[in-house]
Amino acid sequence: QVQLVESGGGLVQAGGSLRLSCAASGIIFSIGVMDWYRQAPRKQREVVATITTGGTSNYADSVKGRFTISRDNTKNPVYLQMERLKPEDTAVYCCHAVRWGVGYWGQGTQVAVPS
Repeated sequence: QVQLVESGGGLVQAGGSLRLSCAASGIIFSIGVMDWYRQAPRKQREVVATITTGGTSNYADSVKGRFTISRDNTKNPVYLQMERLKPEDTAVYCCHAVRWGVGYWGQGTQVAVPS
């Protein structure tokens, strides 16, 4: 089992920055791809950023150039640095990890960017 716990969310003004963290615990060896997803009110969950164990990252078009995903493969935390935040970034952000074909989710952390 893998447990994921997110932190770092909060209320930030438009144009501001936040850094989300996701700590992994439990059986964390062989964790592969890790992602950040978000779900805004009345919208479907969407993938924001993905990173492989080799450090290859991909981003949703809506966050390219503003968000940066990174990870530490020794302890498997994953981070999401968010810059120039917009009201449309308001959502619950969840960490997701895949280990041996099984997906694990954290509880999420709220990010609010008032308009």
